[in-house]
Amino acid sequence: MPESTSDAGVLQQAKAGAMGLLARREHSRQELQQKILSRHALDQDRLNRLLDQLEQAGYLSDERYAQMVLRSALAKGQGPVKITHALREKGVSNECIRALMDACETDWLALARSQRERRFGADIPGDFKERARQSRFLAGRGFYVDTINAVFHEEC
Repeated sequence: MPESTSDAGVLQQAKAGAMGLLARREHSRQELQQKILSRHALDQDRLNRLLDQLEQAGYLSDERYAQMVLRSALAKGQGPVKITHALREKGVSNECIRALMDACETDWLALARSQRERRFGADIPGDFKERARQSRFLAGRGFYVDTINAVFHEEC
């Protein structure tokens, strides 16, 4: 069924809006879909075709988006749990996340150690209550329990 001129106009506006968003920064497919739906009256089928076109043309990529999120999170000192959760919330597939994290050459222990030292100083506390407080801080930053325990139990 051919599209009417008003339908074509809506589709063209949606495409222009999507391109504008992608020109500013990377977006996940799900994130871009939500933004387009909130601004343009497109049915799901036409929206999916538009997103497919953007992916095929190389403008939209969940892999590139995930790499951007990873770089940003590492600069903020965030751990793998927090990064993985943020990517899942934006609709990035588990396979993409797994591939990204497998390819990531970050020393999570060194990052956790530096975040603890930046916040609390170089001395490892002997007091259980203070260790628990610092452990909660690292857990909130998104580090695994094994990594957190290693920060407090390594030989210096």
